[in-house]
Amino acid sequence: MKKNILLLLILIVAGGFSAQAQNRKYLVLLKDKANTPYSTTKPEQFLSQRAIQRRERQGISVQEKDLPVNPAYVSALRQAGAKIWFSSRWANAVLVETTEANLAVLRALPFVQGIDGNRSIGSARIGAVQQPVSHQRNKLEQVDDPSLYGNSSEQLVQIGVDKMHAKGFHGEGMLVAILDAGFQNANKVPFLSPLFLENRVVGTYDFVKKETSVYEDDAHGLNVLSIMAGYQEKLLIGPAYKSSYLLLRTEDAATENPVEEVNWLFGAEYADSSGVDIINSSLGYTTFDDPSQDHTYTQMNGQTTLISKAARWAAEAGILVVVSAGNEGNDPWHYIGAPADAAPVLSIGAVDRNGIRAPFSSFGPTADGRIKPDLVAQGAGTVLGSPGGSISAGNGTSFSAPLVAALAAGFWQSNPRLTVPQVIECLRQSGSQFAKPDFELGYGIPNFERAAAIAAESYTLLVFPNPFTNADRLTVQWNEIPLNQTINAMVTNSAGQVVWRQNYSSDRVANFSLQSLSLSPGLYFLTLSSNQTKRTVKLMKY
Repeated sequence: MKKNILLLLILIVAGGFSAQAQNRKYLVLLKDKANTPYSTTKPEQFLSQRAIQRRERQGISVQEKDLPVNPAYVSALRQAGAKIWFSSRWANAVLVETTEANLAVLRALPFVQGIDGNRSIGSARIGAVQQPVSHQRNKLEQVDDPSLYGNSSEQLVQIGVDKMHAKGFHGEGMLVAILDAGFQNANKVPFLSPLFLENRVVGTYDFVKKETSVYEDDAHGLNVLSIMAGYQEKLLIGPAYKSSYLLLRTEDAATENPVEEVNWLFGAEYADSSGVDIINSSLGYTTFDDPSQDHTYTQMNGQTTLISKAARWAAEAGILVVVSAGNEGNDPWHYIGAPADAAPVLSIGAVDRNGIRAPFSSFGPTADGRIKPDLVAQGAGTVLGSPGGSISAGNGTSFSAPLVAALAAGFWQSNPRLTVPQVIECLRQSGSQFAKPDFELGYGIPNFERAAAIAAESYTLLVFPNPFTNADRLTVQWNEIPLNQTINAMVTNSAGQVVWRQNYSSDRVANFSLQSLSLSPGLYFLTLSSNQTKRTVKLMKY
């Protein structure tokens, strides 16, 4: 399957030494994945079990784009004189380092679609999650009293985290990937010590330096992690302080180069294969050190930039992607950046503690006229942790996005059968101005209780298509029963006669199908029962 990828130009010099002065990094686009040893029927070859289960829960099939690059193609590129850096499953491309003189040799290979001389792209699955994610509650004290929130109380209460915690949801069992610029001293500061003592940092990788350590670089990711997962009573509490985390460095804070968008793709693919539920990324791209590489507003359509495509691919794999809208509200460029323009992600703007838009918060619409940002949270005076171990405050949509991502972790934990689009829709509808969205605050400030009520009302039981015609296959999504339950499904006709019956297991799967119904046109009743819960819905076949 050929990939049509619109690529932006990047200038990347491989190394800074004279011996490598003639070597450059190039993106080799491949024509197909023909004769690959991998198969969509054996996803365990390239995806973790947790990644497979995430897809199963949402009824998402493994597709050809999920398959790794054909290793025979990689080997042939290496034999043709190219140094291999990374390969990308979703983009079907290989990042190589070689000389300009060798490009003709690479182009002549029969499986090469083309070479982008200035764009790098990268990594398929680099490694598995280092520690299993526990779905059991640990011994850390439950935060049910908002007085323990300390200075972080306002940013939590504003979005209903106090109610979420009171109901016992703190992100247990959820795996969140943070793609950022570094997590300086995260393994040393007191407000994150429970996270490390309980082995809930399940993996790390630095895509800038191509190493596993992420704790000696920029502090921005530490700030973000502290907002989500911090736990220091009466000082700082994160909404999802019991979730597990994957810490990935994709941003080089010293520069602003389009290669960082490519690193983001690497990180998203790593997160996917590791089985994360949520990606938080307080990063966005509009302008670069080289003005000739700047994005234009017309490109903010969710379809053009590589990072926005990567965000869409992640969402299609069943990952909830939450990103910052941008901090250019006061600048000539005042619009959202990429990947905040991507349609299937939650883009988050910033307000103050009173719900007033922060002047720096970027706004929409997208170039194709869509509402962005989607939601807002406190990003002015947000309480967070610093690499020295102290608690301070900061400004930016970088700090409102992790609040919403962590809220989503607890909300999704409370509604584990929901799909990504359903989670997004519940959170959007819970917004303080859902009825009258605008391009500054989107749908407004989300709220846990409102989102929970919407989920209960809208997604308790779905049967589709209904009415149906000739199809003898109906999909059922029953979200109100616990996992690992037996479901009895029975169809009766208008006379009360049982015409079809079958049992199903609710283990991990959000959707199951009623097959081989062979019903004549008419009115029917589908009754589902599991333990003490029973529901009946009308079915109409034309």
